[in-house]
Amino acid sequence: MNRISWPNRITLTRIVLVVPFVMVLMYLQDPEWSDWARWAALIIFAVMALTDGLDGYLARKLNAESAAGKILDPLADKILIFFSVILLAHPGTHVEGALLPVEVAIIAVGKDLIVVIGFCVIYFSTSRVYVDPRRIGKWCTLAQLLMIIVVLLAPDLPQSLKPLPSLLWWAASILAVGTVIRYFQLGHRFVLQHESGGRP
Repeated sequence: MNRISWPNRITLTRIVLVVPFVMVLMYLQDPEWSDWARWAALIIFAVMALTDGLDGYLARKLNAESAAGKILDPLADKILIFFSVILLAHPGTHVEGALLPVEVAIIAVGKDLIVVIGFCVIYFSTSRVYVDPRRIGKWCTLAQLLMIIVVLLAPDLPQSLKPLPSLLWWAASILAVGTVIRYFQLGHRFVLQHESGGRP
């Protein structure tokens, strides 16, 4: 029986931490618990964001890269971002004074949904797992993580930095659209090369 590698353990821990993260976000509009919930969410989110790069670094360092890790790592990001944007865009669970626009949440969720559907289409078309992270996708994920952190910090930002949340959520949205376009091009090319018998 194969043991779960340390990089994959870290990734799975990130996925598990989504549960307490979502639980504290549910209290953001509770007058008694809102500040406590917001800072608890920030701490949990910071741990997940910091370990996002750690699992990949350890996988390369320990020569423990695996097919499961290549799927679990982006999946952990997608689960985290999905719940974050949905709750931060909801009037009942948003950060006071920093309600995430519904359009931003739709773009973020839509991007991940399209990527997952594309992954499934490629797999059923070619019987091969195709995971090919690109720079624009990593930039998009980074922008989304920073956006969530800044939104959670919004009530404590100095006046000069008050526009930062809106700048980040539109930057993340533009990158999300660019990521979808780029990944569609790559996926289409991969399927064509597979069908022609070429090397992807």
